[in-house]
Amino acid sequence: MNTLPFSVPGDPDTPLFLAPQAGVSESPFRRLCRSFGADVVLTEFVSAEGIVRGSEKTASYLRFHEEERPIGVQIFGADPATMGEAASLVTETYAPDFVDINFGCPVKKVVKRNGGSGCLRDLKLVGRIIRAVDRATPLPVTVKIRSGFDEPTRDAVAIGRVCQDAGARMVTLHPRTRADMYSGKARWEEIAALVRALEIPVIGNGDVRRGEDALAMRDRTGCRGIMIARGSHGAPWLFRQSRAALEGEPVPGEPDLHTRFEICIRHAANAVAFERDAGKAVREFRKHLGWYTKGIPDGRQLRQRLFQVHDLQEVCAVLEGYLDGCRDEDGAILPTEAGVLPRPGSSYRYDGAGGPAVVAPGR
Repeated sequence: MNTLPFSVPGDPDTPLFLAPQAGVSESPFRRLCRSFGADVVLTEFVSAEGIVRGSEKTASYLRFHEEERPIGVQIFGADPATMGEAASLVTETYAPDFVDINFGCPVKKVVKRNGGSGCLRDLKLVGRIIRAVDRATPLPVTVKIRSGFDEPTRDAVAIGRVCQDAGARMVTLHPRTRADMYSGKARWEEIAALVRALEIPVIGNGDVRRGEDALAMRDRTGCRGIMIARGSHGAPWLFRQSRAALEGEPVPGEPDLHTRFEICIRHAANAVAFERDAGKAVREFRKHLGWYTKGIPDGRQLRQRLFQVHDLQEVCAVLEGYLDGCRDEDGAILPTEAGVLPRPGSSYRYDGAGGPAVVAPGR
């Protein structure tokens, strides 16, 4: 049974998922990634204890717009009863399309409470948590796992079978252990092994940074879908590039500098509109500013200025000031090729008809 447990508009053969990422996959970013072709999105991972206690801060992570569907709410925790109660509350209050359980987060403060990938040290606990959540909600229950807690416990197939037997209806595998954190290469062969071992859909995650990577993961693993995480940081157009690669179409190039900044400002404006405190929204958006300006000439100096901005007008002024330094003698913004920008004032020649490919900021 390789059918997803929820419907996806257009029913793509290989749906693209935006990964749940703390402090990153907020509603404005989810909506932006949807505009670039993400088929399914998930919330930031949310503490089950916070949900049950009625934490206002926790509740703020659960807000979403109808246009974001299909959307999953991801919860984490180590107590089966609390996880079940949280799933019930999420279902009744927010009615997402599915509830996802986090067994993959490697962050110390989560793991020390036995949450996230900490649960992988006790597969019986993993089974109890899934069964408790499954009993508490009529929504499909899915899980995100790593390949193990550390090298001695590395066994993605065994973990996946426990999840399937306990009632999970989809498994996403990031084929690193908790001890690996984000180092080394994701072992895609473990995704392929899990696909062969399970009857439920397997979603692959890890090291998809280019559209061609998405195609390679699908072809090498046979995964039912692909989840994109860090590769989307400052590059939501990766979803459009991935879809093109999967469909056998020419992969769009990186956006030129002006388009990149337009997308960044669009993202920032939505973040400010979504957050009740505009100043807080801009401060929290600084990390995105760092990602959008990664790899450009004199980017370090630009980021130093951006990390001091306090409102959206300042963001726009700083980026526009940078663009002014990247214009040719006719006043046109110099084009980019493969994400490499010319240094301000330098000569530049492009040997392609029609200029470099540009990703539009929306569909």
